[in-house]
Amino acid sequence: MDDVSEPASHGSEPQPSTGGAGVAEQPVGIDELLERVRAGYVRIEPREAYEAAQHGEALLVDIRYAALRERDGLIPGALVIERNELEWRLDPQGSHRAAEATSHDLRVVVICNEGYASSLAVESLRRLGLHRATDLVGGFQGWRGEGFPVTSEAEPVAGAEAEVEVEGEVQG
Repeated sequence: MDDVSEPASHGSEPQPSTGGAGVAEQPVGIDELLERVRAGYVRIEPREAYEAAQHGEALLVDIRYAALRERDGLIPGALVIERNELEWRLDPQGSHRAAEATSHDLRVVVICNEGYASSLAVESLRRLGLHRATDLVGGFQGWRGEGFPVTSEAEPVAGAEAEVEVEGEVQG
């Protein structure tokens, strides 16, 4: 029987990403991407996030960059993790995990400034197996707008004392 498979491409043209499904994905705009990502989980409103955190049922994770935290303040009790370290700090199997990253069953509520970047971060956490990860509708601004607690006191960034090597660069 003849081998009917096609030879591997050795040209310089980049091959489209298949997303692991074997079919090339077509490019989409950010609005469609957010819609697709958010269809995979239920987002959480500020009141529900506040109550869950108060009862120890959720870990609030603030991924806003330092300038926004300094300008607008912090959510008391939220774990601050820079976005570029999020997966390394919350992977329960990772060697650079935060102490709070105890299991894949952890209910993580990711908080960005307005609730957009957090949705993309949640998709990444879910791919790591954090199946209860979600994000805050409206982000930090929604939280503050609903009148939930905000403090201007500086809190240390998770892992600030440790350096994390990410893709050949030292982050920290």
